[in-house]
Amino acid sequence: MAELTVVTADITTQDVDAVVNAANTEMRGGGGVDGAIHRAGGPAILRDAIDKFPDGLATGDAGATTAGNMPARWVIHTVGPNYAAGQRDRALLESCYRRSLEVADDLGVQTIAFPLVSAGVYGWPLDDAIAVAVDTVGSTPSHVSQARIVVLDPRIEQMVAARIG
Repeated sequence: MAELTVVTADITTQDVDAVVNAANTEMRGGGGVDGAIHRAGGPAILRDAIDKFPDGLATGDAGATTAGNMPARWVIHTVGPNYAAGQRDRALLESCYRRSLEVADDLGVQTIAFPLVSAGVYGWPLDDAIAVAVDTVGSTPSHVSQARIVVLDPRIEQMVAARIG
């Protein structure tokens, strides 16, 4: 299992093997983390997503593309449940983290950076989004040695750090 840390930073600047993208089912870019990753990585991410995932991904699933111009080598796209639209099955959110780690293992990833999946525009309650991220990454067997949760707000960093212990 990976050593889990938290940092306040821009996920697109993380010098890790893979960054996780909170994508939508179409995987064609969007707002929030998804938009930031596509802007920072450039058009290579979208081209690779279209080639590898012509039908997108299901909620709770994950798949990898190039990271384009970002320091990371890969982007692992995962589709979180849209709580605001009524998708409230916690198992789907847990699956996002587990599947991302499985994809990371397939790629040989040692270091990975996660956002808080579904905690932004998808409206998952922040306390539970933190609990799912920390508990699932912390308990999922993986060859990843270092996992970090990347947030933009120091207050949220403190909340995540408290959950990590």
